[in-house]
Amino acid sequence: MRLSLALCLCLASPAIAEQPSAVKTAALSAQLFATGTSLQDPLLMLSAAKLRKMLNPTETTRTAEGASAGAVDSPLTWQDMLAAAEPLAAGDDTMLGLIDDIRAETTKGVATGPVYNIGTLANGRSDTYPKIDFIGGEYAEIYVEAKGATDLNLSVTDAQGRLVCSDTDRSHIAYCGWRPDRTEAYQIRVENRGPNGVNYALMTN
Repeated sequence: MRLSLALCLCLASPAIAEQPSAVKTAALSAQLFATGTSLQDPLLMLSAAKLRKMLNPTETTRTAEGASAGAVDSPLTWQDMLAAAEPLAAGDDTMLGLIDDIRAETTKGVATGPVYNIGTLANGRSDTYPKIDFIGGEYAEIYVEAKGATDLNLSVTDAQGRLVCSDTDRSHIAYCGWRPDRTEAYQIRVENRGPNGVNYALMTN
């Protein structure tokens, strides 16, 4: 048991050789947490929390076209993840100790974390964002995540309206990454294909 705990936590450790980007780390932590929740596995859930605690996100005032500002919520936090894992770890002193360790652990996070905003989408609706500039030659990343169960789709088009990236898998998260040939403005569209309305976080690097 102790060995498997150590191995799993190593996967979420900031000491790994090649760190994924902050945006990708957010996506990886959400995937890990969703798997842990599905399997009712607190170890996976607290490993997801450890990854998410490494982030240093900054909220922006960015809003979708035609959307009203002021949605009250936040991205899924590492505190949320630990709170969800704790009941499943009841009676397991080792697991509860690991949860306490992650809560107490200090971290500087990444130097420049992702920027994010919160949006709200009814089922069957979509949000289109004002065009955002991404720098040519630098890897660009966009990620959306809903707290509730739904199906979020993400698409990105360039200045000429051509699709450059999309993620339409049936999931509450969606990720796009690409390397622009040149600096130009890209448009982001988020669609909620799920049965219920949700709040979601949109992150970019």
